[in-house]
Amino acid sequence: MNRELQVRALTRVEGEGALRIAIEEGKVTAAQLRIYEPPRFFEAFLRGRQYTEVADITSRICGICPVAYQTSAWRAIEDACGVSVPAEIAALRRLLYCGEWISSHALHIYLLHAPDFLGYLDAVALARADRPAVERGLRLKKAGNAVLEAIGGRAIHPVNPKAGGFYATPAGADLKPLAQQLARALDDALATVAWVAGFDFPDRELDCDLLAAAEPDRYAIESGEPATARGLTFPPADFGSHVTERQVPHSTALHATLDGATYLTGPLARYTISSARLSPVARQAAAAAGLGDTCRNPYRSIVVRAVEIVYAIEQALAIIGSYRRPAVPCVEVPPAPGTGHGVSEAPRGLLYHRYLIGSDGRIEAATIVPPTSQNQAAIEADLLATAQAGIDLPDDELTALCERTIRNYDPCISCSAHFLTMRVDRG
Repeated sequence: MNRELQVRALTRVEGEGALRIAIEEGKVTAAQLRIYEPPRFFEAFLRGRQYTEVADITSRICGICPVAYQTSAWRAIEDACGVSVPAEIAALRRLLYCGEWISSHALHIYLLHAPDFLGYLDAVALARADRPAVERGLRLKKAGNAVLEAIGGRAIHPVNPKAGGFYATPAGADLKPLAQQLARALDDALATVAWVAGFDFPDRELDCDLLAAAEPDRYAIESGEPATARGLTFPPADFGSHVTERQVPHSTALHATLDGATYLTGPLARYTISSARLSPVARQAAAAAGLGDTCRNPYRSIVVRAVEIVYAIEQALAIIGSYRRPAVPCVEVPPAPGTGHGVSEAPRGLLYHRYLIGSDGRIEAATIVPPTSQNQAAIEADLLATAQAGIDLPDDELTALCERTIRNYDPCISCSAHFLTMRVDRG
């Protein structure tokens, strides 16, 4: 019996996408995550712009993780120009990024993903049934936004960061109220880990390779080198030698492979590669939630995100506790012709930028590889296996299961729809 399931607009994901499942003679023959948002051409209209404009422009790619785009951008620009920032500025950048992790993860856990596990249509229905839980999530998001506002100038598309540092840095006294808010948020974060640990998780293990930034002495957020679960590590400059993008007919975003194979980036990759580098409190919370040293179950990604909120809050508190205002808010980044590479860990995974800068300081070429486009092939492989396992379910139940599978990955579809190769055949 042949069947075709279509979801024309996915719900509880960021951006617009669709799903198509085709079944022929009892076998799933196609599972397509269709990204149909118009291509946004950021790589194209960066060409000809001054290198100093890149971070502000690319932050507009996403309103949920603008700091990720700013960070990977300025890391690439500074790499091309041969500039390193002082430790005090680097610490403020990490603090800013922690705010984004807290805010983004809280949004995903409470408003997008938890309803799947608890049987509610959406977060509004969840709030009617468990108002304290949703209020806890909103407090966490508010705490993350407070960090973004204090360091970045505003919560969405921060205006204070720049290549070389910041336009202005806060006084130590200005961060004390923020520390008090984060200390309260840590209790909410630990409660979140305990809450999501009680969800019912289907058995599912991904066997693809995993890719995440890694550092030797801490859990990577705003810096690091790409590393794989199979033990390969390479500098950001070699990203293009390992990751290859290609276009597929059903999506305006590119698919990516790692050394020719499907792979996954994001919280499961970060945790599996670097769980030993979490703080003691975060590791203890992970163990209490039933996580081992690795995690390959996409349904448990919600637990990993909750643990990462704990870690991000701890990191933010530690940075504020040892904060010394930088002598200058930024260092000079004089233009230099060359190519720069930058990576950072967006909430959804590894985000890579590459820029070719001309002698006049203008961008001659730009490449941006977002995590969601990297994850599309892995999501589709998971959909194929999930649909095959549930092939005897009625159409509505199988469709709901596939939608739930997609939300495990928290795709940010707008981020990935920035490129299109257009072919015109004229008769």
